[in-house]
Amino acid sequence: MELAVYNISGKKTTKKVKLNKKVFGVEPNNHAIYLDVKQYLANQRQGSHKSKERGEITGSTRKIKKQKGTGTARAGSIKNPLFRSGGRVFGPQPRDYGFKLNKKVKRVARASALTLMAKDKNITVLEDFNFDAPKTKQYLEMLANFELSGKKTLLILNEPNQNIYLSARNLDRTNITTSANLNTYQIMNAGNILMVESSIKVIENTLS
Repeated sequence: MELAVYNISGKKTTKKVKLNKKVFGVEPNNHAIYLDVKQYLANQRQGSHKSKERGEITGSTRKIKKQKGTGTARAGSIKNPLFRSGGRVFGPQPRDYGFKLNKKVKRVARASALTLMAKDKNITVLEDFNFDAPKTKQYLEMLANFELSGKKTLLILNEPNQNIYLSARNLDRTNITTSANLNTYQIMNAGNILMVESSIKVIENTLS
């Protein structure tokens, strides 16, 4: 697949980029995409939830009434889970929700996600660019030039750029990443992908 290269004004340049079929033209593996997205979302969970069980709450452990003859169920402690302010039974405990996923599966997932975006013609290649200073207005103008205002977009840079990042930081539905940090969730969560020309080689070398 061959794509034209645009400048940030939305105009075509004389350059064209040929996308590697091993990355942008594979047979999509939906299950690999599912597993990679699931792992990413699981890793975002803090897992710090906690409730106190009967051995952890404050209260006396004396037997509150005699065992027999009361006409009610036996009870050995005021911290019994059946009583108000008692401990919770099988309450949530701190845990790690993350799980292991093979690197090959993650590579297949990213290539599959990029292939789906390429098939839907949702990838635009940009010339390498930079902003002289952080300006949100300038970033919005760039999106407007590609008719992407208000749409979910992902900009993939070759390396971190503070001015570009700060320009888009406060914008909703806008995400910026580098080719080294690109993940499947970001690709699938974006409606349109903007890639700077120099980032393509890094992605292809990583995934092919």
